[in-house]
Amino acid sequence: MKFDNKSHDKELQQEREQASEKMCSTIEVAIIEPSQPHPVLPAAKHSPANANDEEVGEELFIPPLNFAIVDNGIFRSGFPDLPNFSFLQSLSLRSIIYLCPEPYPEANMEFLKANGIRLYQFGIEGAKEPFVNIPEDTIREALKVVIDARNHPLLIHCKRGKHRTGCLVGCLRKLQRWCLTSVFDEYQRFAAAKARISDQRFMELFDASTFKHLPMSFSCSKRTRARYLHPDFCHPI
Repeated sequence: MKFDNKSHDKELQQEREQASEKMCSTIEVAIIEPSQPHPVLPAAKHSPANANDEEVGEELFIPPLNFAIVDNGIFRSGFPDLPNFSFLQSLSLRSIIYLCPEPYPEANMEFLKANGIRLYQFGIEGAKEPFVNIPEDTIREALKVVIDARNHPLLIHCKRGKHRTGCLVGCLRKLQRWCLTSVFDEYQRFAAAKARISDQRFMELFDASTFKHLPMSFSCSKRTRARYLHPDFCHPI
């Protein structure tokens, strides 16, 4: 039997070409197919290289507008929206204090129900000077919820997290014996150019002595804790 070298060489060449095509095909799929996301460092989540990276990467945690820590287990912010829900879940909230009179949106209510979060609504009308009217009784009732550790972790919010939220937090600071200079400084950092004299006057005249009989469960009521939270803390004269 005569062996055909040319035919054999041709078959080997065809096999090499087919194997090369399969390898190229495999590499191409591995590059463009985002079916299995790779671990991403936290910093990388905020600056994806392209749209696909954001889709396949870890879930983004976006805090609400003007979000900040007030004290251990107490937070403040503007109105949380759908993109903020994952971030709020990370706080393991028990309660939300809502300082606007409008009904809570249905999507937000569903989020609260799904996560076992209780809503306390203290409706304070949002008005511009000189028509600002901050109801002291409402602030007092809201403060009772804030200082009750059974409601922590807790988020305080209004629409922008500036005026109504700022007044409630300012009155809380008076309970914690912050001096007015520090109370006003914190308020102004959130209200910025829209700081209101009427809000600051309300906080100045607010009588915190009626809360002395209530337990202060958070450690910030102590001087050392207050100084840690706010470097410019000073004692009342």
